[in-house]
Amino acid sequence: MDFYQKKTVHYEYLVLEEYDVREKLDMSIFPVENIRNFSIIAHVDHGKSTLADRLLEITGTIAKTDQNKQVLDKLQVERERGITVKAQTASLFYSYEGMNYLLNLIDTPGHVDFSYEVSRSLSACQGVILVVDANEGIQAQTMANFYLAFEAQLAIIPVINKIDLKNADPERVEKQIEKLFDISKDECIRISAKLGTNVEKVLQEVIEKVPPPSVNIRDPLKALVFDSTFDHYRGVIANIALFGGEVQKGHKIVSAHTRKTYEVNEVGILTPNEQPTHTLYAGQVGYLIAGMKEVTEAQIGDTLYLHKQPVEPLPGFKSAKPMVFAGMYPVDQAEYNNLKNAIEKLTLNDSSVTIHRDSSLALGAGWRLGFLGLLHLEVFNQRLEQEYNASVILTAPTVPYKAVLSSTKLIKEHGKEEITVINPAEFPDKSSVSEYLEPTVLGTIITPDEHIGKILTLCQTRRAVQKDMMYIDEHRVMLKYIFPLNEIVVDFYDALKSLSSGYASFDYEDAEYQAADLVKMDILLNGNSVEELGTVVHKDKAYAVGKAMCERLKDAIPRQLFEIAIQAALGSEVIARETVKAYRKNVLAKCYGGDITRKMKLLKRQAEGKKKMRKIGNVEVPKDAFISVLKRQSEK
Repeated sequence: MDFYQKKTVHYEYLVLEEYDVREKLDMSIFPVENIRNFSIIAHVDHGKSTLADRLLEITGTIAKTDQNKQVLDKLQVERERGITVKAQTASLFYSYEGMNYLLNLIDTPGHVDFSYEVSRSLSACQGVILVVDANEGIQAQTMANFYLAFEAQLAIIPVINKIDLKNADPERVEKQIEKLFDISKDECIRISAKLGTNVEKVLQEVIEKVPPPSVNIRDPLKALVFDSTFDHYRGVIANIALFGGEVQKGHKIVSAHTRKTYEVNEVGILTPNEQPTHTLYAGQVGYLIAGMKEVTEAQIGDTLYLHKQPVEPLPGFKSAKPMVFAGMYPVDQAEYNNLKNAIEKLTLNDSSVTIHRDSSLALGAGWRLGFLGLLHLEVFNQRLEQEYNASVILTAPTVPYKAVLSSTKLIKEHGKEEITVINPAEFPDKSSVSEYLEPTVLGTIITPDEHIGKILTLCQTRRAVQKDMMYIDEHRVMLKYIFPLNEIVVDFYDALKSLSSGYASFDYEDAEYQAADLVKMDILLNGNSVEELGTVVHKDKAYAVGKAMCERLKDAIPRQLFEIAIQAALGSEVIARETVKAYRKNVLAKCYGGDITRKMKLLKRQAEGKKKMRKIGNVEVPKDAFISVLKRQSEK
């Protein structure tokens, strides 16, 4: 035992010694031609983070231990769910054929909701490792990520992972890659990231196939901010890729977006922990701290340059388009300011969330937040709870609709003919609108062919229009559909997974808006509309949604001394109704026997009293009833 402890201490001492050497690291020893910037892209759960762990171990960036699982997934939510949410950067040092190389690796998320993170990461790279599972083959997100890399004209290295599994079939996957991506099967590298088999070959391919960045150190400083995090003590930490020049502590830099000037306090590389360096040079990827205190100052996609040496700003990124909106309110209004600070700090880490102030009669002041998808909304909510200890009420998710106005008065009021509606309460009336438009998406489903019948039926019930159907090998089919976004936003993914025993994969990209027969459905309690419960639905689905909503409310609203009528209405037409019965005193208790007219008189008097009470009685919907109705519940 003693010997083991000494060994550990000695081992730690060795690691510390190596760390000290790296402390004084001079980044100028890596000329531009010895730098490689690359990303790992793949479908969810195909082994990106495991491959990243092995690459970090081979290059000596982290020590080899059994604890190295998802080293780059730092968020608690990522470790719990086993998914990558934020792209992470690490710099690796590797000697190959007598030369020292600097490899900057970016591990990216695989879920469809985070493809924005992937496109941002690719802007700082010259090549990608495309990982495909030898058991599952090419999935929908593999396709989407491949095309992102292909459009960015990056070098692509295909890697077939998990060859150690007993069901692995690398030959089949090679044929799929050749058929779909037109990449020769000889270029595919077969590896097992878990066991480390053949992983060294991947690094050598990166050096040989990925071109060095085409930049010049003599140019003035030009740095792209591709990610940023917030530290309570040091302010904003910006992740930057240098496209020209150099930057070091003490330099005065300017942000092209805000035009503010900062003094650089620290620069360094991520290995994956922060490692300060003297200077960062063109072609390198690292972090920069420059006393940015405000959350909004480190705009992702911004260009930084030296004071008095302005440069043409880099094109930056298309801002992410939110696909799903949800209301967010503090459980207790006294917590409003704390929640506001938490949301601001979290949106710095996640710039794809959009925020609009909102208030509701029942839930008080809050926000209407826009997300890229439902998983994004769940992860954001989970991070608020875990990292900032905030408890919130989330309303049911909605999608942004458009209305083409016909009334000149409204057009003048809004200043344009076509308006976007993100809150159902603001949905304009049919009389003042020439047509409603709803967002659609082009969905790609890849599934084993035995499940195809069930999936076709599912898509038809979701008002989808089939565009294409193609066999990618003997057993797997790729379907392309145009879906209305509001049909897939809540539970389509879950339904697809359960119908196909988890084998089907789904990916979607934005398509245009299309005309649709939309109606606003109001919920009435004793004839009074409840604004928070109003929703926008397609006319064909209005009855089913209204009926379900009334049933949920019937269970949630406490009984009163008078009868409550819960109705779902389209304009003045009631389409569904449930009744909460009144509490009644047994007025016949004192009548034992006696004449029937006596009983009728007592019951009639009670009914009149209830009627009168119903006229003057107000139905107060308690907050917990709202929460239970508004919380997303999948259709029964």
